[in-house]
Amino acid sequence: MSGLLPPVLLVGCGRMGGAMLGAWLERGLSPSALVDPAPRLPAGSEAMTVVGEAAGLPEGFAPAAIVLAIKPQQAASVLPQFARFAGSAVFLSIMAGRTIGGMRAALGPEAAVVRAMPNTPAAIRAGTSVACAGPGVNAEGRALCEALLAAVGTVAWVEEEGLLDAVTALSGSGPAYVFLLAELLERAGVEQGLPADLARLLARRTVSGAGALLAATSEDAAALRAAVTSPGGTTEQALAVLMEKDAWPAAVSRALAAATARSRALAG
Repeated sequence: MSGLLPPVLLVGCGRMGGAMLGAWLERGLSPSALVDPAPRLPAGSEAMTVVGEAAGLPEGFAPAAIVLAIKPQQAASVLPQFARFAGSAVFLSIMAGRTIGGMRAALGPEAAVVRAMPNTPAAIRAGTSVACAGPGVNAEGRALCEALLAAVGTVAWVEEEGLLDAVTALSGSGPAYVFLLAELLERAGVEQGLPADLARLLARRTVSGAGALLAATSEDAAALRAAVTSPGGTTEQALAVLMEKDAWPAAVSRALAAATARSRALAG
């Protein structure tokens, strides 16, 4: 799609919803509305119609897409308020764990639902989203959802909805793992005698720089790691600790398994 994005109804405007709205406004969003009693409004949203609940929406407002950016725990009470749009608008959900079938049960059998999982780098338009289209989503609806998600980064699609639980564990929760790495590197640097401000600078720049290098090349991550690892050198000594049987390889696998299981549990 090109040009102005069509009218959108954003339900929930927290951190992720606000990031997405900001990106849509940058790309040229047609007059739209959002429902949130305490929204995080980005710059440029002055023309948005903002209401605290669905009943306050202007009569005759006809969005092309309804983006569900509320907490999963709110779905049961909030979704039925928007059932009247089923059949006329595509629903794009970024709620973790809520299945397409569960959402259609709340919205009605005519609801065309795309379920997606973006991640927090969306705030700087460097996010990654994975989406799955449910029954009744036509080519136009899929293209619109693609455009809305592409405004904040890269978009990939899966045909099997069950894969979104592993997606949530890997890329949805993944930024937290990277932030933890920066946190631990900073702490370890201080333990080795570095001034706190220098340890923070080195940790943050190392993580962000390595990520930028990874993004800029098609080389496998293992090859990039090997290129830094000289035989008998300092990196080899550190990796020998990190790659012990019960260290990083096992811990990362257990972590993603735990997050995947939690995503499935959220579906009820």
